[in-house]
Amino acid sequence: MEIGEIVRRAAQRFGPTPALVFGDRMLTFSDLDKATDRVGNALLASGLRSGDRVGVLLPNGIDGLVVFYALAKAGLIRVPLNVRETASDHAYKLTDSGSRAVIAEGADDFGVPTVSVAFDSATLSSIMACGPDAPCAIPRHPDVPFRLGYTGGTTGRPKAVTLTMRCEHAEIASFLIDLLPDVRPGDRMLHAAPVVHASGAFVLPHLIRGATNVIMDRFDPGRFLEELERQAATATFLVPTMIAMVLDDPNVDSVKAPSLRRLCYGASPIAPALVERAMAAFGPKLAQTYGQAEAPMAITCLQPDEHDRIGSAGRPYTLVEVRVVDDSGQPLPAGEEGEVVTRGQHIFAGYWNRPADTAEVIRDGWVHTGDVGVFDDDGFLYLRDRKSDMIISGGYNVYPREVEDVLVSHPAVREAAVVGLPDERWGERVHAVVVLREDVAVDDILEFVAGRMAGFKRPKSAEVWQEPSLPKSPAGKILRRTVREQCRRAGEVAVP
Repeated sequence: MEIGEIVRRAAQRFGPTPALVFGDRMLTFSDLDKATDRVGNALLASGLRSGDRVGVLLPNGIDGLVVFYALAKAGLIRVPLNVRETASDHAYKLTDSGSRAVIAEGADDFGVPTVSVAFDSATLSSIMACGPDAPCAIPRHPDVPFRLGYTGGTTGRPKAVTLTMRCEHAEIASFLIDLLPDVRPGDRMLHAAPVVHASGAFVLPHLIRGATNVIMDRFDPGRFLEELERQAATATFLVPTMIAMVLDDPNVDSVKAPSLRRLCYGASPIAPALVERAMAAFGPKLAQTYGQAEAPMAITCLQPDEHDRIGSAGRPYTLVEVRVVDDSGQPLPAGEEGEVVTRGQHIFAGYWNRPADTAEVIRDGWVHTGDVGVFDDDGFLYLRDRKSDMIISGGYNVYPREVEDVLVSHPAVREAAVVGLPDERWGERVHAVVVLREDVAVDDILEFVAGRMAGFKRPKSAEVWQEPSLPKSPAGKILRRTVREQCRRAGEVAVP
């Protein structure tokens, strides 16, 4: 089924019900269907043709979602751009994708030669209000490109991941079967995270079931708690960094959110100490989803009643295959660490115009995630770290995430990044960078870690950064590569 047809069918079933809410603005399901038809028709009338790429640079809100599903109806390929990135980042993605159009707050082609059509917010609003609303429905094969999702750039220049309608269908099905099995009319999904990223995956599952998507313009922990209560939200999605900020808000203990059934999280690793704090604040409502750009959002799922499995990423989604394999691609038994691989209709079709990179990641139909993990005897997956981030110190393998989890369990540590730095004696030494919520001596932090980890895993040096947070990707992942480069540029770090 076409994604645009999903929007149309929802309008037939739930017509006058609120579909999208943003502040004082609201679109019903019928309004959304008409608005997406109008924008889709206008895009085609501008000279664009099915298969053309269109960059979308809009802030969190209703307009961005209207554009997303207008592109789906018009047979056009969405290229999401993030408002937090620079003009240079936008130009790179538009050039890399060969985009022919840009839809942004201000009409701008970003100096990209292939861009010949630019819609600004004023034009978009006019089209949504009074454009031609004849049904827009350009058919698209389920295996041709539907949208491009760029990787987070944690290991280098972002690559465009080609996602098809088949991928989209699989993600929706996985959510409705496993992650959000009880969504129903009257429910309200609160989007505090950018819908251009992971939070956007929750829109269609809620539309399909007649629920309302409530969108915040930006994340603020205090406002989030207010909206959670005021909107009587039944579900929400936060990345771990956002959860930590919410738990640090002075009003977190006074918020009443009895309607909340699912506080979903993912997109980056989470420390067990943070999970425990979140469960104490919100109750047994946390649900984790593990995925990546190449297998969006739906590799494994940890249900609310499974959070006694400290550190687990859950079990494979019902419609997804997951294995842990050795370096030759052979499956490993429970208890043995290896690379996590996944297969199913949820996986990407390949990197846009990068066949060599695609061949490295998709082998024999399996996506090699680059994550190191291990299954337990009950089929629960535990992620160790990225293969590329592993530190080899004195001949021992050290996974930064394990050390980071211990560091952030210290009451004074807000965030931590652990990297390997060149060392004459150890080859690489384990080095910690922390951001604090209250003053504490570095020696006290290292002593705290020393009592909780094997000697070869403990940081041999550490430093406190005064910034409010560590550098992160647009998806909220700490950029260890950036941290490592900054530490190396700073020269020798004194060993306490």
